[in-house]
Amino acid sequence: MTGRPPGALTIEEILAAARGRLLRLTPHEAFREQAEGAVLIDIRPAAQRAREGELPGSLIVERNHLEWRLDPCCDARLPWVTGYDQRVVIICREGYTSSLAAAALHDLGLHRATDVIGGFLAWTAAGLPSAPGGAGTVTLAPGAAGVVTLAPGAAGALPRG
Repeated sequence: MTGRPPGALTIEEILAAARGRLLRLTPHEAFREQAEGAVLIDIRPAAQRAREGELPGSLIVERNHLEWRLDPCCDARLPWVTGYDQRVVIICREGYTSSLAAAALHDLGLHRATDVIGGFLAWTAAGLPSAPGGAGTVTLAPGAAGVVTLAPGAAGALPRG
């Protein structure tokens, strides 16, 4: 490995900076906020949702589409995105990618965006509602992949990310 260029940050530094901008939620807090009208956005890939399950009532927005779907100034935004005050709670598998994603939404001006500490794994460990992958309890945003069907034994070969 060569030396880091001046100004380069490690991913740990980037993650810490992102989290420093957020008021992160425990799974129970996120569940309560979803019940009160917050939009719970699951950014996990389809293969993870197929293997691990889905969160009833959540909106699936692929991570690579997130900023375009939630930017109030973008033509590709979701129809309900009409301003900057919507409460959006991002969830991923373990709460790392979701922190970076929520910070990116802050950069767009969505100042109430946050994420779930520990992600989907913490949500299910807390005994909160989940459903098998492909159960149809979620809404797919445009461009989001549905759950894929895997051949027997194929799930073990997928990256856990």
